[in-house]
Amino acid sequence: MYTLLHGFYKYLVQKDEYCVLILGLDNAGKTTYLEAAKTKLTKNYTGIHPSKITTTVGLNIGKIEIAGIRLNFWDLGGQSELQSLWDKYYAESHAIIYIVDSSDRDRIDDSKETFDKMIANENLRGVPLLVLANKQDIPECMGVREVKPIFNKNAHLIGKRDCMVMPISALTGDGVDEGIKWLVDCIKRNSFIRPARNHEEN
Repeated sequence: MYTLLHGFYKYLVQKDEYCVLILGLDNAGKTTYLEAAKTKLTKNYTGIHPSKITTTVGLNIGKIEIAGIRLNFWDLGGQSELQSLWDKYYAESHAIIYIVDSSDRDRIDDSKETFDKMIANENLRGVPLLVLANKQDIPECMGVREVKPIFNKNAHLIGKRDCMVMPISALTGDGVDEGIKWLVDCIKRNSFIRPARNHEEN
């Protein structure tokens, strides 16, 4: 009887789980963004101080519960030699957050090239996409009006998926929660194509 009740309780409290990849070139601010998101959206969570955050080699994992679901964030290293590993995660992902360093004009073309290669992958067809113009706290950075046309050049690769470009500062936390709330709505809408992980297991 206990097992039956325990199983029923687990079913009631179990949240749908979705995987979100955080991608972008190295030094775009992916890990700082993940820490800012956890700090803003997780009660009593104290994030790592930005000065203590180091370059990701491999991946960082973070979890956030929001709007009745659980998001598992996979923050993948952005160095060119690590980008070849990204596609191993595509088939399991429910959304992509692509972070652009809007203060680094010298590497914007590299970032765009990496972005195009990523979204052209068949395993990401239809997956919601949030492009974040990070480091808006830095003077003379590129705003969304400048970043958006660059990343929209190959609109045919983006296709009919939900797609949004937003300005943020991972360092100050500005814009972080708005982007995630938008993504949650998209993930829920898209769940008939990519169901929650625990639904697939049942």
